[in-house]
Amino acid sequence: MRVVVLTGAGISAESGVPTFRDAGGLWEGHRVEDVATPEGFARDPDTVHRFYDARRRAAAQAEPNPAHLALARLEQLLGDDFLIVTQNVDDLHERAGSERVVHMHGDLFMALCESCGDRSPHSADLIERPPCPNCGERMLRPDVVWFGEMPYELDRIDEALVRCDLFAAIGTSGGVYPAAGFVMVATEFGARTIELNLAASEITPLFDEVRHGPASIVVPEWVEEQLATIS
Repeated sequence: MRVVVLTGAGISAESGVPTFRDAGGLWEGHRVEDVATPEGFARDPDTVHRFYDARRRAAAQAEPNPAHLALARLEQLLGDDFLIVTQNVDDLHERAGSERVVHMHGDLFMALCESCGDRSPHSADLIERPPCPNCGERMLRPDVVWFGEMPYELDRIDEALVRCDLFAAIGTSGGVYPAAGFVMVATEFGARTIELNLAASEITPLFDEVRHGPASIVVPEWVEEQLATIS
């Protein structure tokens, strides 16, 4: 059985990672245009660096929850037939033990050099303008996909969706594309689909099965069912 799991902010929120966007659409009091676009970074890089440095520190203090750990167990059994595609920029899946993870929106713990294009691991603050380990220029930015930029590894994701037998979406709002369209791709190529979410999303009607509840409860239950079926 080939499985693709899409995870969103809802799975990390239960580990204490803030979603950052409030009901008014602001991210920690900032307009999205100011902290999550290339134009905002060009206007005020210090504000953007402070914003993501704070996010990085918060993510580093969080711990994987039972949902992350359950998905790692499922991967251990399925191996290369399993793939997590996450919209999250934290490293909680990896710290839970998952190895086959695609960060389609980037990774807080990576830096992107605007001079040479190198992507390198980085866990310290970027506001201090550390040099790029590849070219030495002090032009690092968070390796996070901002609005108007292309998500990472879409070809790999599309190939996995076309081949999968089961597609699960966990903790996603269903309002951000292209991720919101993954269920339609999986369905078109014959996969069963399930949504595991705290509440109904914008795309709930598109799924074959829906389970509502905290990710730390419904995901381990679902994983145990899969493990029993496979083994």
